Amino acid sequence: MYAIVETGGKQIKVEVGDKIFVEKLDAEAGKDVTLSKVLFIGGETNKVGDPYVKGASVVAKVEKQGLGKKLVVYRYKSKANVRRKHGHRQPFTCLVVKSINA
Repeated sequence: MYAIVETGGKQIKVEVGDKIFVEKLDAEAGKDVTLSKVLFIGGETNKVGDPYVKGASVVAKVEKQGLGKKLVVYRYKSKANVRRKHGHRQPFTCLVVKSINA
């Protein structure tokens, strides 16, 4: 059984036991999070949402909060002596899927 959930503006396919990285959620490590925006549930029978499946949810445990790899943005304009180096690290939440409730 698998589900497609929406979180952080992205759609992610999950199964029980999967480890997924999503946009930062406001939850502490070790706590459970319920993702209620389920778009599709697949398996022996399929359930398609309009836009979400009613009564469906995915329960996941927050494994850790963290920052992604550094992304370096460098702006440069020739002949104008304009140079700017800027770094960014995107925050994320690591989740482990515990159950899919249809």
